[in-house]
Amino acid sequence: MRIVIAEDSVLLRAGLIKLLETSGFEVAAAVGDADALLAAVREHRPDAAIVDVRMPPGFTDEGVRAALVMRRESPEVAVLLLSQYVEERYAADLLSTNTSGVGYLLKDRVADVAAFLDALRRVAAGGTALDPEVVSQLLLRRNRGPLDRLTPREREVLGLMAEGRSNAGIAAALVVSESAVAKHINSIFAKLDLPHAEGDHRRVLAVLHFLGGDT
Repeated sequence: MRIVIAEDSVLLRAGLIKLLETSGFEVAAAVGDADALLAAVREHRPDAAIVDVRMPPGFTDEGVRAALVMRRESPEVAVLLLSQYVEERYAADLLSTNTSGVGYLLKDRVADVAAFLDALRRVAAGGTALDPEVVSQLLLRRNRGPLDRLTPREREVLGLMAEGRSNAGIAAALVVSESAVAKHINSIFAKLDLPHAEGDHRRVLAVLHFLGGDT
């Protein structure tokens, strides 16, 4: 799997390169700003890009804006955003433009190597991976609208769906059966007025409701 890294911290960039290469990934390029990220993606056509949210010159949302450009130009390239703090609107921005191959993690999560690599692989395979802390804050802030129809357990299930968990993963986290998870998910679909759709598309729509994004 070919990866491009965009991270202005030299230390973290070097650490990511070593971690990925020792885990069997190919690092096609590692750059320090948004313009270099776009150039690297255009040149190398990687499977995924790991992108710092805040990069030079303004250290605001340069990484996110570059990721949005990248998704328009090369939608097949997955994006895993890294952020120092929880800024969930950036995840919503990416999900509202392309509903597959998107992740948003706090930088501290890189220290949990297994979880980080699992999230990267899931995103590169076309899934989603949202940091549990982002999901937790969303649960506290989203207190109106269709989500009010959900039971506390259904909100738990939706939160785990937002993290990118499969039915089996949700069942393991909640210590329930997969059939129970399936029933909760069907109830979530009904309460959020989501129509029948092929594949996992309704799961993505449910997550967008959770994020407050457009569907």
